[in-house]
Amino acid sequence: MRILVAEDDVRLAGLLEQSLAEAGWRVDVVHNGRVAHERLLGDAGYDVALLDWMLPGLDGVTVARRLRDLGLATPILMLTARGDVRDRIIGLDAGADDYLPKPFDLDELLARLRALYRRGGFSGEAPAQIGDLVVDPGSRRVTRRGVEITLSTREFDILYLLASHAGQVVTRLRILDEVWDGETDLRSNVIDVHVAAIRGKIDKPFGTDTITTLRGAGYRLETTPANR
Repeated sequence: MRILVAEDDVRLAGLLEQSLAEAGWRVDVVHNGRVAHERLLGDAGYDVALLDWMLPGLDGVTVARRLRDLGLATPILMLTARGDVRDRIIGLDAGADDYLPKPFDLDELLARLRALYRRGGFSGEAPAQIGDLVVDPGSRRVTRRGVEITLSTREFDILYLLASHAGQVVTRLRILDEVWDGETDLRSNVIDVHVAAIRGKIDKPFGTDTITTLRGAGYRLETTPANR
């Protein structure tokens, strides 16, 4: 398990390096966002990236957005002192797969990193096609009308879960169990944030409505998406 840690607080970076190494990770540490961006683009061997939001050179959000724009699917956990909902949405929309505000519990951080590491894909599964939407777990590519759509790791996992059960209700509890391994609170709005981000990418640009929210039940990906 290999991780890139981008954190400009030298003391915290040292603590993370030691703790992650003790937990069995191979750790590389950088203190600059531009360097992190170059490392992640130039080295495909990282299983997870841990990015601080307020990095010099390039901030963590910009790093995440540029990597996703270039098609890099490495799971990203964002660390930040910013804690309100709007900031979480900005980080997730930029391409982060998870978000942990400072100060954080080290055991929680390790658990979240393990969960991201387990998001290794569904290489043995067949692509799910619903109309003009294709979700391919082997390549982790999503296309609609032939246009490739870039999703974060967790966004892809949620969409593939919904697509592979198209026409059926997928409960919030099932999404938590299969995508987060139950490692977040059912009362949290983290699923809603991710589903909203997915809609913004697979539906809004194409004038369609694919995912239906069933309050108190879960979500359903429609077999015949409605046009707006």
